Amino acid sequence: MRFAPSILAADLADLASALQVCESADADFIHFDVMDGHFVPNLTFGAPVARALAQRTSIPLDVHLMVSDPRSMLDDYLDAGCARIAVHWEAAVHLDGLLTHIRNADARAGVAINPATPVEALSAVLPIVDFVVLMSVNPGFGGQPFIERSIAKVARLHQLIERAGHEVEIEVDGGVDTPNIAALSRAGAATFVVGSAFFGSSDPVTKAAELRRAVAEAS
Repeated sequence: MRFAPSILAADLADLASALQVCESADADFIHFDVMDGHFVPNLTFGAPVARALAQRTSIPLDVHLMVSDPRSMLDDYLDAGCARIAVHWEAAVHLDGLLTHIRNADARAGVAINPATPVEALSAVLPIVDFVVLMSVNPGFGGQPFIERSIAKVARLHQLIERAGHEVEIEVDGGVDTPNIAALSRAGAATFVVGSAFFGSSDPVTKAAELRRAVAEAS
């Protein structure tokens, strides 16, 4: 299991403290949502914030570009030192080129898909993808309820990856919490983005341990 707290759910006026909480919880990644107010109806962080966070922590940044023109800003996040960058299948006209560009910059390349996008759409790019971000809520806002059919979708994606014979990590983003994380793990997910359930907890470190325990027991 890899645990990726979503910094969007933290106290945005005190991101330095949020990083300390993530470090105390032994987070594997810091999930960093970039929204442009166009691809999704919300605005969030920019590359200067990503650079500042990357300089304050050794935890790799897991960037999720929820933007209509990922190519126009991709280099900004690569230059900021982000370790992993996912672009949306729905927004990337030249997806093959974007993924190759990310990999050539020595970062991990990911593709994100919305709840209504079938996993079969990824077949052609699986050879050059390091991870897939499967959205289990509609992107744009934190705190949304988990879409239950996402568990079956993870299982279908896992089967597709296995049949293709590639090493592709499945990351789930949206509404992940104790009631669903075990089922997601059994379906084939390896990385879990947790926002409100983590930063909204009275004891985030204990919450992280609880989530890890649920995955361990499921396996």
